[in-house]
Amino acid sequence: MIFLRLLLIYAIVMFLAYIFQSRLIYLPHRTNLDQLRQTAQLDALQLWPQNNENYRGFIPDDAPSTAGGTVIVFHGNAGAAINRRYYVPPLQRQGFRVVLAEYPGYGARSGRHGETTFVADSRESVRMALEEFGGPVYLWGESLGCGVASAVATDSTLKIDGIVLLTPWNTLPATAQAHYWFLPARWLVRDRFDNISNLQKYPGPVAVLMAESDEVIPNRLTQSLYRNIHSFKRLWIFTNAGHNSWPVAPDQAWWVEVMDFVSAKNPIPGTPKQKAGGTCGQAVIR
Repeated sequence: MIFLRLLLIYAIVMFLAYIFQSRLIYLPHRTNLDQLRQTAQLDALQLWPQNNENYRGFIPDDAPSTAGGTVIVFHGNAGAAINRRYYVPPLQRQGFRVVLAEYPGYGARSGRHGETTFVADSRESVRMALEEFGGPVYLWGESLGCGVASAVATDSTLKIDGIVLLTPWNTLPATAQAHYWFLPARWLVRDRFDNISNLQKYPGPVAVLMAESDEVIPNRLTQSLYRNIHSFKRLWIFTNAGHNSWPVAPDQAWWVEVMDFVSAKNPIPGTPKQKAGGTCGQAVIR
């Protein structure tokens, strides 16, 4: 009798986890458009491409009219794009234009949460950026945003010149299983965000940034992804850093190293960019 009760409780927990998984995965900060405009103004940002409900993200007020390329940042599962202004100074000082992309259902944007919605919307955002700014275009993913960036890169109609993956997983089901080990989580998760599969045919350079003490994405999942990337790649490791405590200061040398790598300004000697499966080694950031 006790066993049957425990089994019933376990089944109920699985059912609730399946039904409410979107609330566990997606943690958006919501606001109205007027408040968002005020916050953006205080942060020296402007809504892009239009200053209305049709916006798709933000660009800085002092964005260069000409740039050496555009970096489109896809943020993690929590907060909103407006909270990621820290990407602007270190990237813009290198001559890049920065677009902080927003997802449907985050900030003041309408829409549903989910992989299908996010990927389709982000592809359109990249397409609009290419039409407005031209190339080269680099994708920067942060945590869940890595899944968005890698999925966008599967679109052969979009020319993506390089990808940066900050604290990525290999697949979302594997990450869910690591957190909810007491449930068959990998079989319950509807969204996959399979970075391994998405990057199999991507030919460009991929930079992977791993936090050594990441409490959200276990290092073994990031390392699994890195091993399965077959294009030109390099791994950076932030020692003693957690998922949200990596070194963000704009004067950190790694910002330049990463963007030099993906833009092929400073490739590793003896490892040509076109070499398939070439591993460029790793850098340890202390």
